[in-house]
Amino acid sequence: MPPLISKEIFALGVPVLGICYGMHLITHLLGGKITGSGRNEYGKTTINFSLDCPLFDGLKQKEICWMSHRDSVSRPPKDFRIIASTQSLPIAGIENSAEKIYGIQFHPEVIHTPSGMDILKNFLFNICGCSSTWTVVSIIENQVKEIKDTVKDGNVICALSGGVDSTVAAILVNKAVGRKLTCIFVDHGLLRAGEDIQVEKTFRKNFKINLVHVKAKKRFLSKLKGVIDPEEKRKIIGNEFIRVFEEEAKKIKNVDYLVQGTLYSDVIESGTRDAAKIKSHHNVAGLPDDMKMKLIEPLRQLFKDEVRKLGIELGLSEEIVRRQPFPGPGLAIRIIGEVT
Repeated sequence: MPPLISKEIFALGVPVLGICYGMHLITHLLGGKITGSGRNEYGKTTINFSLDCPLFDGLKQKEICWMSHRDSVSRPPKDFRIIASTQSLPIAGIENSAEKIYGIQFHPEVIHTPSGMDILKNFLFNICGCSSTWTVVSIIENQVKEIKDTVKDGNVICALSGGVDSTVAAILVNKAVGRKLTCIFVDHGLLRAGEDIQVEKTFRKNFKINLVHVKAKKRFLSKLKGVIDPEEKRKIIGNEFIRVFEEEAKKIKNVDYLVQGTLYSDVIESGTRDAAKIKSHHNVAGLPDDMKMKLIEPLRQLFKDEVRKLGIELGLSEEIVRRQPFPGPGLAIRIIGEVT
């Protein structure tokens, strides 16, 4: 039985947009008909839009879109009209304008649908009446205030990996608490070439931030001895990171908070409730139960592209902000088998 949603959603009086399977749900729950085509449709195709539909405001009648489906709508629900079609798919979009319920078979959220973002904007701003209040500056201002209110007279240490996420998190927290922040950079011997030099330059020279450089290569390698499973490596490194931080924190008075560069994608990947577990992220699953410090995760609600925008606004160089992703546990999980 495919997953369903409550039919009561459609009685809330709010606009609804169903994408791909979401369109199938709308059709099924409201009395339309879904038919199995017997073959998959996957890839780019030309789609025809009804331009009198507010969802497609500002678009051309013919656009390129991305399809990824097997079943399709063969009869829309009562009071719905067809608003999009392709050469092989007569019903690629449906609309109930009175109830502001829309369904589209294609995927507007992917880059392969060039006008996809315009469609989503039309739904949010023209149909739902939302206002565009999210800006990089507002995110920084809100986070700075929240961090100040949280930390107060306490001190903070920040877990630095040298990557974009922890770097942006550190600079953001520094903007909020200044000299109350001490950044701890742990060199576990599995970093990118020249990582330690770049971290020293960015934090000590450019931003004048308190930086403790811990050279712990032997310590980490001893903990990883004989370990083959990459998931176990992640958790070992995550736990050892925290142990190092706690040891360093004892040298600083009144350290109550630990900053991590956890992103929203990290939280998703770690699995929540009934979601399928993809992998445990070292920023999330590696935390020991007896950790004495409280977490500050200023980027937890953001995705990578948003974090890069924050980094630029905070004054980080393009070289740092645009660098390729590198796992926090470093080469340990890129090396197959035991790390020696």
